[in-house]
Amino acid sequence: MEEAQYLDWNNSIQILNKAYEAGLFVLIIGPKGTGKTSLVRDFAKNKNINLDSINFSLRTRESHLVGTKTLTDGTVSFDEGLLIKSMKSGDILYLDEINSAEADVLLRLDEALDDRRQIVLKESTDEVIKAKENWFVVSTINPLSHSGTKELPPQLLSRFPVRIRLEYPPENIELEIIKKYASGNHESEMIQAIKLANTLRQAAAVEELFYSPSLRETIAFAKLLDKGMAAKEVAEIIFGNVYTQWGDIEYQKVNDIITSMFGN
Repeated sequence: MEEAQYLDWNNSIQILNKAYEAGLFVLIIGPKGTGKTSLVRDFAKNKNINLDSINFSLRTRESHLVGTKTLTDGTVSFDEGLLIKSMKSGDILYLDEINSAEADVLLRLDEALDDRRQIVLKESTDEVIKAKENWFVVSTINPLSHSGTKELPPQLLSRFPVRIRLEYPPENIELEIIKKYASGNHESEMIQAIKLANTLRQAAAVEELFYSPSLRETIAFAKLLDKGMAAKEVAEIIFGNVYTQWGDIEYQKVNDIITSMFGN
């Protein structure tokens, strides 16, 4: 199925456009599954500019950003990392989940993001790489409540003066988003699933539950309804079973909520 166009319910595309015109880097803050990546992809597509993406984790190394020396048939060469390629080409660089990276990686990245927009290739020839004038960087972070995330250093935060807060959309907007991926013939069940998701999200926000379902789950719910499955069964599969990871009490707590909303 072709990827649906991002539904810009909070004017984020316009903010990105203005930031791009002003040459200001952007930080998008919000929980998983709120459409952060879809937003950036659509922005790049609308601009008709290539999007270079780096997904950060504890395993991301400086070499992934900058590059590494290679030896082929006795000849030493340097394979440029995505950061260097992006700076040279003037593409849009998407730094996904930047607050999952290690401190040394962030320090190297900070060098490229300051006002000079340049980096010294100390791994190779000490060449100074200067970014093209239209180079644009968008970064995302998950809230600190998410596993594996760390607080960004203040100097790195300051490199992204434009900040977009992306939360879960209002229920009517989430329904519109789901309908882009599914037939929409089960509207009442979809509405109920969104209400369930929001109940679980609110419980997770105050740490009554360990997991907060995303837009991916409500979309998956609608897709399984399209395949002829019953709403209660789908709710258990999509929303309920994951809580087994935290034991029977957690699972039963969510299962009781599902039963109260979808019946026996």
